[in-house]
Amino acid sequence: MSDPILKVSNLKKYFRVTNGLLKAVDDVSFSMQRGETFGLVGESGCGKSTLGRTIMGLYGANGGQVLFNGKNVHQLKGKNLKHFNREMQMVFQDPYASLNPRMTVGNIISEGIDIHRLYSGVKRRERISELLQTVGLFEEHASRFPHEFSGGQRQRIGIARALAIEPQFIVADEPVSALDVSVQAQVINLFKRLQKEKGLTYLFISHDLAMVKYISDRIGVMYLGALVEVSKASELYRKPLHPYTIALLSAIPIPDPEVERKRERIILEGDVPSPINTPPGCRFFARCPKAMEVCHLNNPTLLQVGEDHYVACHLYK
Repeated sequence: MSDPILKVSNLKKYFRVTNGLLKAVDDVSFSMQRGETFGLVGESGCGKSTLGRTIMGLYGANGGQVLFNGKNVHQLKGKNLKHFNREMQMVFQDPYASLNPRMTVGNIISEGIDIHRLYSGVKRRERISELLQTVGLFEEHASRFPHEFSGGQRQRIGIARALAIEPQFIVADEPVSALDVSVQAQVINLFKRLQKEKGLTYLFISHDLAMVKYISDRIGVMYLGALVEVSKASELYRKPLHPYTIALLSAIPIPDPEVERKRERIILEGDVPSPINTPPGCRFFARCPKAMEVCHLNNPTLLQVGEDHYVACHLYK
């Protein structure tokens, strides 16, 4: 395999709060190859978005490192940082809040072009028109304001803005969760088409397991700030190993009434523990139906249990 475009090693992001230390991302490690889509799933509040923003350098890290094309993201300064910002872009979750309501669509899309001085004059206008058409909009939309568009159209504008400076890597932070179901598939198919045409690499963050299966090559499952399982998408859905992953997948409805009636749904009991001053041992101990005494004492680390399949669970040691 070639050198990974992204390598995350023991990454930590903590926030100081009134009653302690909130461990939003705690000792996360994984890598990504060029042209790959890595899906990141988990319950709300597990640290998915914080991980994405820390990888991008929007948040500083409390430990570990993020290597992008071999360079440490959190040590970049000056021209190197500006070049990195051109190579990695983000598509945000809320298409209503992520676009400046006082700017026209053309100015929103061209903001990155102007900062990096890529085009000017006629070429700048042609580039804006090309980007709008790429995401399924029209040239005349450039003179309009965000409030004149639907949610799906706004997200397409956000995608066009991310593509404007020709990045290699896109962090998509729940890019379809705020959209109608009928529009979600259109936007996901747009992501897949753009990846094929432009050779993009995606970190795709979502809580929709069915959606992640459709778009991802590999999937990482997060729980309370840590990765508990990483595997190829097909392998994860065929043979999940971590009790938390098994419970998550059991919640996906199957469009077959006969199969759905016979299927066992795993209901996790108890509440998600607080990420503030987390106790020793496995984070999933209090809710795990297969918990053992060792789980209460020692926190498991990711262990390779198959080809490109890793799980953090004492059951497989």
